Amino acid sequence: MSFPFHTLMVQGTTSDAGKSTLVAALCRLLADEGLRVAPFKPQNMALNSAVTADGGEIGRAQALQAVAARIAPHTDMNPILLKPSSDIGAQVVIHGKVRADMNARDYHAYKPVAMQAVLESYRRLRAQYDAVLVEGAGSPAEVNLRERDIANMGFAEAVDSPVILVADIDRGGVFAHLIGTLACLSDSERARIVGFVINRFRGDLSLLEPGLRWLEQQTGKPVLAVLPYLHGLFLDAEDAVASVQAQQGAFRVVVLVMPRISNHTDFDALRAHPEVDLQMIGPGQPIPPADLIILPGSKHTRADLDWLRAQGWQAALQKHLRYGGKVIGICGGYQMLGQDVADPHGVEGEAGISPGLGLLDVTTELTREKRLQQVGGTCAFADAQVAGYEIHMGVSDGPARERPVFFIDGRPEGARSADDQVLGTYLHGVFDTPAACTALLEWAGLHSTQAVDTAALREQSLDRLAEAARPLLQALKALFA
Repeated sequence: MSFPFHTLMVQGTTSDAGKSTLVAALCRLLADEGLRVAPFKPQNMALNSAVTADGGEIGRAQALQAVAARIAPHTDMNPILLKPSSDIGAQVVIHGKVRADMNARDYHAYKPVAMQAVLESYRRLRAQYDAVLVEGAGSPAEVNLRERDIANMGFAEAVDSPVILVADIDRGGVFAHLIGTLACLSDSERARIVGFVINRFRGDLSLLEPGLRWLEQQTGKPVLAVLPYLHGLFLDAEDAVASVQAQQGAFRVVVLVMPRISNHTDFDALRAHPEVDLQMIGPGQPIPPADLIILPGSKHTRADLDWLRAQGWQAALQKHLRYGGKVIGICGGYQMLGQDVADPHGVEGEAGISPGLGLLDVTTELTREKRLQQVGGTCAFADAQVAGYEIHMGVSDGPARERPVFFIDGRPEGARSADDQVLGTYLHGVFDTPAACTALLEWAGLHSTQAVDTAALREQSLDRLAEAARPLLQALKALFA
């Protein structure tokens, strides 16, 4: 088995052009051909992250790509992860561990140091695998970021990698995106692009062919593949919150989308559940009638707590509980449900203490050390196994913890209110375990015999994605035969 490149980089004309899914598809195709293949993203900016077996934190997309490659996710696959804490600042995670909080200007100055971490990880992967498939970030056309670039062409030039440029035709202007991106590149960067991929096409391909011929004549570069728009894929989102509401079942679940929401992939299983009507409620929207309201994780708990109150949602939560509804808080949402959230060290910003929603008898203190761990155990109130992961900076304690949600390695985890209407846990991914999902939904009032196997849905989607991208792999092999 062979692949024409040891390293191949996928860059996009825009964010969300399809870089992540294209790398995942190629990882699955090469793995199925018997190659040892690893995904790699030098720098990722996302609040959706995953915990690796080596106890680090990487972008969710790279964890999905590792699954596609049939290997365990590792911190070398995403050596630099930026987790935004404001419009101009982010927590900087290097090799899976928090290094510092930096504003944009300070991080830009720090990039030469970050590049060394990137190259260390890349060299380790290159030594271990037959192929390394690299995902860029955003677009290489961002000329204001060219100096000290480590995410796109700066990395490609440093390791002498060829590049595929992918554009999303579904958003319109695909030819302008491709031509315009090339125009923003230097001669050496432009020469690195071996061809184009047009993504998410739907319609009659014959009507597109004159444009493809024009593009190839204008640029001297081939269109390697036109990939179809695939409906119904079940894949972990890198960052953007899905805007489509499920509205397929009778059991109403509302997730409160706060400005710094993190790991909203926690709710993918609910979105796919045939008996659940999942709604993501954001700024300016009233909380509709629901059976269950979920407060998700947050990168900045106290700021999102203030924002929640400003939306008038605290009163809506109290009304929801008076009418017998249930509430679940996950990670930062769990912290918000307590009596107060203290940040004595200024971990998330200015040091201080904020009153919580007072729905769970626990208090939280944010700590400098981030807990990163894959965990498994049993449900405390049902006969069900659970698996998930923890990513949080804080410790919660109080009388409500005497009524735990789970037992992890024998230790109690999470808390429930005395009236059993409110539940909080630090575990992300709890709905991905079918038995735990069923137990939590039954606790909330849905007595269901159905369950969603998210792992199976993910595998089916990866296989569909790979089959759709097979012409691209064949084109690459033919181009460099």
